[in-house]
Amino acid sequence: MIVEDEELICNELSKLLENNNYETVILKDFKNSLNEILDVSPDLILLDINIPFINGEALLQDLRKESNIPVIMVTSINSETDEALSISYGADDYITKPYNPNILLLRIGAVLKRTKTNYNTTGNELTYRELKFDFQKGIIKKDDIEIELTKNEMIIFSYLLTHQNKIVTREELMTTLWDNSEYVNENALTVNISRLRNKLKEIGYIDAIDTRKGLGYILS
Repeated sequence: MIVEDEELICNELSKLLENNNYETVILKDFKNSLNEILDVSPDLILLDINIPFINGEALLQDLRKESNIPVIMVTSINSETDEALSISYGADDYITKPYNPNILLLRIGAVLKRTKTNYNTTGNELTYRELKFDFQKGIIKKDDIEIELTKNEMIIFSYLLTHQNKIVTREELMTTLWDNSEYVNENALTVNISRLRNKLKEIGYIDAIDTRKGLGYILS
């Protein structure tokens, strides 16, 4: 479901998604946006922050009181504050305009794969062995031990977890982490992987992430 008030953008998004085998619905009634979303009950929402009658972040907050439908914020506001607020309010991802269509499709695919196969009954946690990963709070926990992850560590761990026991290339992770319009230093990924490994080691998972030389990483 596309929640965006600019008709041209709606049509472009709809065409992009339908060309990639998604069915789309465009929200029309912004005065009654929450009810219309709940009536349709889509698999995923692309939600702009600047929409008529209600701020997108406020709509997200209202939605989270009723449903765990996955939400990707799509906005022209390139603000760390808005991104942090959106994630804290329950957004599953955040991408700014102008975006690379392929990046958006990858983000959509990752969110759908994660939410359809790994949500538990609360809708807020992923599980790995005896470990719980609360992606809304950004923590991993085992028994009474909780460890906070950075945003990049959360993204990496989520992606590895949704592809558990499969090799994930460095290119896949970098595409998921950063828009390709930015300069990406490969060392940054290595550093984030190393920090994530160390945090997993703190709670007993010494060999969780394995490096496959020349191929990538695997979470087993």
